[in-house]
Order: sequence, then structure tokens, then C-alpha cells
Amino acid sequence: MAATSETLIGVEDLEPPRWASVDEQVAAAGTWRTLSAVPSATALVIRLAWRTSPWLTALAGIVQVLSGCVTAFGLLATATVFAQLLQDGPTPQRLVSALPSIGLLVGSFALRALLDSAAAGVQGALTPRVRRAAQDRLNTVVIGVDLAAFDDPDFRELVRQGGRHAMSSIEIANRVVADLLAALVSLVAAMVTAGVLNPWLAPVLLLAAVADGWAAMRVAKLGYANFLRMVTRQLRLFVVENLMVARDVAVERFALTLQEPLIAEHRRIADDVTAEEVRMEAHKTVVRLAGRALAGVGTGIAYLVLGLLLHSGRMELALAGAAVVAMRTAATALSTTMYAVNQLYEHSFYIDFYRRLLRVARARHHVSTGVTAPTDPGVIRLEGVTFTYPGADRPALAGIDLEIARGEVVALVGENGSGKTTLGKIITGLYPPEAGRVLWDDVDIAAADRESVHSRISVISQQPAHWPMTAGHNIRVGRLDRHDPHGRGWDEAVDQSGARSVLAEFPRGEKTVLSKDFRDGHEPSGGQWQRIGVARGIYRDAAILVADEPTAALDAKAEQTVFAGLRHAGRSRTTVLVTHRLANIRHVDRIIVLEGGRITARGTHESLMAAGGLYRDLYEIQARAYET
Repeated sequence: MAATSETLIGVEDLEPPRWASVDEQVAAAGTWRTLSAVPSATALVIRLAWRTSPWLTALAGIVQVLSGCVTAFGLLATATVFAQLLQDGPTPQRLVSALPSIGLLVGSFALRALLDSAAAGVQGALTPRVRRAAQDRLNTVVIGVDLAAFDDPDFRELVRQGGRHAMSSIEIANRVVADLLAALVSLVAAMVTAGVLNPWLAPVLLLAAVADGWAAMRVAKLGYANFLRMVTRQLRLFVVENLMVARDVAVERFALTLQEPLIAEHRRIADDVTAEEVRMEAHKTVVRLAGRALAGVGTGIAYLVLGLLLHSGRMELALAGAAVVAMRTAATALSTTMYAVNQLYEHSFYIDFYRRLLRVARARHHVSTGVTAPTDPGVIRLEGVTFTYPGADRPALAGIDLEIARGEVVALVGENGSGKTTLGKIITGLYPPEAGRVLWDDVDIAAADRESVHSRISVISQQPAHWPMTAGHNIRVGRLDRHDPHGRGWDEAVDQSGARSVLAEFPRGEKTVLSKDFRDGHEPSGGQWQRIGVARGIYRDAAILVADEPTAALDAKAEQTVFAGLRHAGRSRTTVLVTHRLANIRHVDRIIVLEGGRITARGTHESLMAAGGLYRDLYEIQARAYET
């Protein structure tokens, strides 16, 4: 097969996604901005840890401080050992006199190792708890927002940012804060020890480590900048890899003989990604080399100062050995500190998304007034209802006045985009009106407790949710708390929806797991999913049933069964049908015709056909297809 000269996946100059702006700020930030962003992120992580487990958080801090104190003690003990070993007198006598100090030094090392292990253990117990608490807090807030929030692309992006990225950032930041505290304590211990040995040594200790810290920060920022450049290419690489194994395109992948073109495309993108990664690693190596060279110069200056102190007699030789140990300890601690600060800065943006998401999601919660919606409203009345989707130029519904009585079966019809589906969501209280009121028995459901409203409704969607559970649970999830000891509700749901024959076709009947993600899982066809969705809606046994294109994927016989079942079920509840299949609604109580978000006609099938207009045009177009 001849290879195509054009790229298959996307174009080569795709803009990075909006969330990449986070990394753009990271890559462009200077050192001072990096340092100034750390305190707020650190404070949030500590607050989360404290809320999760105060005693573990306090224990982690205490262990780190004790570890630093032991470090300082070990450095001072080192000075004592050097002083005793280098004093005048026979070597055996000096060694014997130094044994107690050596014992203290060894003990401090052992205690430091024990404290480090304890700190790691405490952190290992605390970090998973912090992540779980942060995730639970996020879940609780997000799951309580109004449905309309998920039609807002900005909110969806915020959920993705604050949900997907923030959790890992909070977990990493929690560990980094512990590392930062340990490094700072060690640094302070080394600086204090050096200052005790000689005041000149404290500022000198910073010289060598600053270069290493600069190099570490610079390398990290190069990595972020490279990530920005590579994000779209990595996305293409992932897409091609998925296409080579994805089940939903497997048939066409084989039928169109796309195996070789996909492999060629993957190689093309992989070569590009590999070349960029090699170039970036070379750049990082140069930066590290420069940092280490500068660190070497700084170390040389530090030892020069130490030599001058020895030459001038302002420091004894024994103390100089301890000073060298303190210098090495300080260098390591400062390098760790700089790396931890850079890590915290990187993740502080995602943690800020988390805080913003919590704030925005709370603002989108429905505020209950304590009013309970009627259990089975006798009349549903819409008065001047208008609704506009976020970011839309014009309203989806405008000036809707409608009244539906209990037991009525009402059909909403119209062309695509006329507002049928939106009106169904307004009637059920899933969307709050922008203007006007939705009354159930004179109760404005916008002011009613949301759970009391939603517990009264049942919604059957055109594309029902594919719950990865057994077929039986896929139906019973419609009302998990329903008491149905004799199975009458189950029988009604599976019979009126036509789902009984579907269950019989599954390998294990209602116990068949409906997901290919599991071993022995089964994937129903589109029509089978729709009948399961209809059964779920009927099993819910709600006072108000809205069925939105419930038979789009069904054959004529199955469609007739479903509509007959919905009309039968509708006699005991308020039923709203949203459909394009006009032949199936000829016998409903009332038909509502929508055009451009407004009701333009209403009546029975016979009256609307006699009046002419959009309904008759649509009906005749469909009927004409069956004429000989």
C-alpha cells in the first residue's frame, strides 16, 4: 500500500490546550516569583494535613525538628572528636579519651537514621490520608452542583484542572513540604553549628550550594518549557497508539488496511518526539555542568576562607575538620531546599485550581429553602420560562407558557435545535429557568429542595448511560431504594420496555456484566442499551416521566413495543415524550410543537393536521417515505 505524504493525525501547528497556561507561567517565572508562590501552597497543604490527621501532622513536624537537633548535635560532637584526637599526647591516650565523644557521635548518627525512618513512616501514613481527604472534599462539592454547570465549558475545564491534576499535585506537595522542612532544619542546624565554630563560616556555606540550587531550578524550568512544546505531539502519539489497539475502530482498521499507515504515522511522530527529548537532555546536561562548575568555584572560595582562618590562627585545626562536615551538610540541605521550593512552585498552580474549583462549585450549589416539592403534582405549570445555555448567543427557550395535568401523555416535537430536550429538563427541574417560573401544584421548584424535586422525576435519554455493572443493576439503579419484594415493578419495567427479550439474549441473563472492561463482560448493541434505559426509567416509578428520543436506535417492532409501554405507564403518571418519530405519538393526549425555542402550536394529532403548519409538514415528509 502506498504511503501518504500527508500527516494523518492533526496538523503540525496545533495550539497547546488552555490548561498549558499553567506551565507557561511556571516556565516564565523568575527566581523571586518562584519563592514567593511557595508559602500559600505550603499553608494549604499543611491545613489539609491538619484537618485529615492533627496528630500525624504534629508528629511529622516534631520528628523533623528532632532530626535537625540531632544533626546539630552530631556536628558539634564531630568537633569534639576532632579536638580530642588532634590534641597533644600519645595517640593511644588520645583515642581512649575520645571514645566517649565517638560513642556520642555514633549514637547521634544512629538516632538520626532512626528519626529519618520514623519521619518516612509518618509521612507514608499521612500522605495517602491527605489525598483521600482532598479528593473526598472535592467530590462532595462537585457532585452537588446544578446540572447546568456542566454545560459551561469554563466550569468543565476548571473541574478537569482542579480534579485530575490537583490531586496528584496535593500528594506530591505534601511529600515535598516534608522534605522542605527536613532540609530547612538540617540547613539551620549546619548554619548554627558553623556559626558556633566561627561566625565567618555561616555566610560562606551558602556560596557553593547556591550554584547547585540555581542549576536544579533552571533544569526544572527547561523541562516545563519542553513539556509545553511537546504537549500536542505527545497527544498525537497517544492518539495513534490508541487507534492501533482501540476496539471501537477495529473493524475499519482492518477493513481499510490501516495497520501500516498507522505504524508509519506513529514512527514519524515518535522520531520527532525522540529528537526533541535528546536535544533537551543535551541542554540540561550543559546547565548541570555549568552549575557544578560554579559550585566548584564556590566550594573553592569556601575552603579558601577556611584556610585563611587556619593560617591566621582564628580557627583550630580540629574545628576545621568539623567545619568541613558542616559545609557539606549545609550544601546538601540547601540543594534539597531549592529543589523542593521549585517543586512546590510547579504544583502551586494546580493547587490553586483546586481552591478555585471548591469556591466556584460551592457558588453553583442549589440553596435549599426547606420547601419540599409535591410528591405527585396534579398540575405542572410553566409561566414565561426563558433559558439560555452558557456562552450561547440566543436563548434555547423564550417565553414558554405550558400546563400539563397529572395522567396526561404529552409529546414535544419540532426540528433539531427547537428546544424540545431543553424544555424536558426545565419541566423536571434539572435546569433552572433564567426567567419565569416552573410550578408543581403552585410550588416554585426553583425554591424547593433539589433532592425532593429529583426524586419525583424519571428521565429516559436518547443515549442512556452505560453503567459498568450487571444488566439487572443497570435497571434497578433507576431506584435503588425501591421496595419490590414480589418483583411486580421489575416485571412491569422489563415487559413494557421490551427489555425482557434483551436480558434473555445475554450470556448470563440479568447477571451479565455490561462492560468489556471486565473479563467475561458483554457489550450490548445500541438498541439493547436503549431498551435497558427505558426499563430503568419505568422501574424508577416516578410521578413525572420524560422520555427523550427513547427509540432512536430501535427497529420498528421494538419501537412500537416501547411506545406502547410508555403510553400505558403514562396513565398513572405525567409523561412527556420528546421524539421525531411522529407516527408513534398519534394517540397521545396532546402534542406541543416548538420552533426556535417557542411554542408555535399545540393540540391533538387530528387538530394539528387539520390546522396545517410545521407539524403536518413533518408528518407528511415521514409518511411519504412509506408511500408506494
